[in-house]
Amino acid sequence: MVVAAAYDWSGFYIGLNGGGGSSHKCWDLTNNGAPLIPAEAGGCHDATGGTVGGQLGYRWQASNWVFGLEAQGNWADFSGSNAATSLALAGFTNRSRIDAFGLFTGQVGYAWNNALLYVKGGAAVVNDKYSTYQTATALTLFTGSETRWGAVIGAGVEFGFAPNWSVGVEYDHMFMGSRDVDGYGAGNFGIPVGARAAINRIGQDVDMVTARLNYRWGGPVVAKY
Repeated sequence: MVVAAAYDWSGFYIGLNGGGGSSHKCWDLTNNGAPLIPAEAGGCHDATGGTVGGQLGYRWQASNWVFGLEAQGNWADFSGSNAATSLALAGFTNRSRIDAFGLFTGQVGYAWNNALLYVKGGAAVVNDKYSTYQTATALTLFTGSETRWGAVIGAGVEFGFAPNWSVGVEYDHMFMGSRDVDGYGAGNFGIPVGARAAINRIGQDVDMVTARLNYRWGGPVVAKY
């Protein structure tokens, strides 16, 4: 009886991914240029939307265990807003958007022939944009932006459907922490364009689910029967 060769996950791979995510953000107004007005909580919102991107990595397999390194870069449109709860910004809305992110992770997985279950962890970086505008008129009070580094953990399952092709689904959670973000005037409400107008402490976490398609090359030659 001829026995088919087992699927091997070793080698380089490149692929595409797409899905959706949600970034939970909470704002605190820590400095608004008026020292008689105390720091206040500015409220929270979920910035949701879609994402698409690519990944490049390398895996090596030892028995049923699979180890890997991966870099992933995505375009995103995770946006949302909330009515500002601070008295200093009564009548204004806080808005945020993630327009890009990257993940740099290590993987550990367990394979059953052409099925692979894995966990991953490492560093994450996101590009954030913020604005506060008057709710009634949509006039912008101030804007801000930042590149923020944090950590990511995730898990996924992947299935090989041809010697060099696999599909899967993955969940990731990014721990992006809290950062002070400067807000700069937009030329409205007597604040000159580019003038530092506020400091907000903004905390965020990101949850994301994506489908993935990978092409593998450079691994062991799989015998054909």
